[in-house]
Amino acid sequence: MQAGMKNIVILISGGGSNMAAIALTAQREQWATKYGAKVSAVISNKFDAAGLKRARELGLPTDVLDHKAFASREAFDAELAQRIDRFDSPQAPALVVLAGFMRILTPGFVQRYEGRLVNIHPSLLPAFAGLNTHQRAIDAGCQFAGATVHLVTAELDHGPILAQAVVPILQGDDAATLAARVLTQEHRIYPLAITRLLSKV
Repeated sequence: MQAGMKNIVILISGGGSNMAAIALTAQREQWATKYGAKVSAVISNKFDAAGLKRARELGLPTDVLDHKAFASREAFDAELAQRIDRFDSPQAPALVVLAGFMRILTPGFVQRYEGRLVNIHPSLLPAFAGLNTHQRAIDAGCQFAGATVHLVTAELDHGPILAQAVVPILQGDDAATLAARVLTQEHRIYPLAITRLLSKV
């Protein structure tokens, strides 16, 4: 680990498109020079996560920790924290960024990274916390949907909001078409929210 560098560890479970958006922004906007920060590692709980290949193509170190190999959430989270903390230091604590990481984290893990654990959720929180957000928004007759970047707290999808993007729900939308439009906005606001955090730490 580079001394004094703010290390960003990204956790994924799937395709990693938000991870790639963050990593590419970090390179393009020279976060290492501007903020003393870099994406230091990408960790997945699934060996077959497509985002791992994308991360390696971007030159990022990757790691896999299979949650199925652990007897409890607490045991998995404890080992995950050990892997993350390899990139941590008292002078420059790591940001832990959840980018499609499909695990409910234990309170102990959340507390350990309080104030530096970030998530993106595909709705305009506090509306539609949890799963199936796009279909729920359509079923409710909403005219708008969107995405929210927030700090993670013990209450699921209810941490302080860092950034939001609003997307109109169009006539004829289904969950898939709405999700695709929301995702393009996720790729925009997630790097922006992290940039704002880096400028403060």
